[in-house]
Amino acid sequence: MAAVGTVRAAGGVVWRPGVRGGVEVCLVHRPRYDDWSLPKGKLHAREHPLAAAVREVAEETGVSGQPQVRLPSIRYWRDGQPKVVDYWSMRMLSATRFRPNAEVDGLRWVSTNTAERLLTYDHDARVLRHFASLPRITAAVALVRHALAGKRGDWRGPDGARPLDPAGLAQARTLAPVLAAVAPERILSASVRRCIETVEPVGARLDLPIEVDAAFNEPKPGQEPADVAAEAAARLAALATEYGAVVVCSQGKVIPPALARLSRLGSAKAWATPKGTGWLLAFAGTHLAGADRLTV
Repeated sequence: MAAVGTVRAAGGVVWRPGVRGGVEVCLVHRPRYDDWSLPKGKLHAREHPLAAAVREVAEETGVSGQPQVRLPSIRYWRDGQPKVVDYWSMRMLSATRFRPNAEVDGLRWVSTNTAERLLTYDHDARVLRHFASLPRITAAVALVRHALAGKRGDWRGPDGARPLDPAGLAQARTLAPVLAAVAPERILSASVRRCIETVEPVGARLDLPIEVDAAFNEPKPGQEPADVAAEAAARLAALATEYGAVVVCSQGKVIPPALARLSRLGSAKAWATPKGTGWLLAFAGTHLAGADRLTV
């Protein structure tokens, strides 16, 4: 947890395919400091760092970026206050014409090698080197567990019809801008009502339908949990090969073993996912190359 008084900011290593192969990354020049840096900015009140990173990149560069994998955070002092900046790698989706202003008066797309030489600060260069060491990320999957839905024993109807409770509805509304920041092409959900309701706010925000996919349902009586986990893991990998980004809502007996299988770590305990939270999964092809917890 950040110390009291810490300034929170977020930004990105924004990339696009290079004209001669490889990738180009975006740097900005700030006249106030006369420096070249990675695009970033301060969080708004109660804003999630991931949503802030996407917003700040767009405001400083005119680039609509799709966050893919968490990069190292940096910590330093500025104007007598400690500052923490969280970074994500971001694939450029689109860009408007850059217009110089008082905050950012220059923008350059350069190779990672050139960027490392141009960057004014060593901490920015360290973030860039970490980005350059990663495999090429091809897709991002935001995988979330349904929000709070009361106690199973208190619900008299079929368990699949159990709705979110008031706290769960609030969680779903808070999740919506974070999931929207991933810019998903599709939103998929297990068939139970509480999963569908968890992603309805982001579906409404993006005008995307909620697609029910039984591959993300918990095991039914007679089904082997390992088989269900294998099917969910295979479905996630398949989605990552078809789309640049998707949102998936599943259940507590599916997510940990499926991610243990994808990551090849073996233990589902490492992937425990409380209700109303999830993961931003970065894929390089079908290989799970990174996983960042999504909490709100």
